Amino acid sequence: MNTIGSYLKKHTEALVKDVGIEPACDITGKSKATLGRYYSDHEEHADRFMPIDAVARLEGAASYPHVTAALSELRGLTISLDDRRSNSDSPGGVNTDVIKLSQRFAMLMAEYQISIQDGVITVNEAKRMLKETLTLQQVLIDMKLHLEDETV
Repeated sequence: MNTIGSYLKKHTEALVKDVGIEPACDITGKSKATLGRYYSDHEEHADRFMPIDAVARLEGAASYPHVTAALSELRGLTISLDDRRSNSDSPGGVNTDVIKLSQRFAMLMAEYQISIQDGVITVNEAKRMLKETLTLQQVLIDMKLHLEDETV
């Protein structure tokens, strides 16, 4: 088995074990044997991998997105976990997102205005602006997800 396949299988196993084999069977609708084949390192199962929809459902129940993290690492990327509520729990949809977007942008501009008053942006001021920028980015992601929901 190639290195990538082996790496993904190890993370698939970690995902199933994180959730628990019985709950993983319930969540995915797969048997214990089928789930076992997805992370088996035996040559006869080398080309069997868990379907992406099953990975998504399991990662929703897991304490950590094991397979997503592995895929990111293989591409040299990192992921960060957001402990906020998921988009599906957020009421208001796009209208609420537009309001949040306006508010967060106003907060970023206020931080910028305060920071630039003396002509120098200090490290602490830059950190505060970075925090606002990241929050603004998350609002845009939420808005994107709500818009995608609207197009379905």
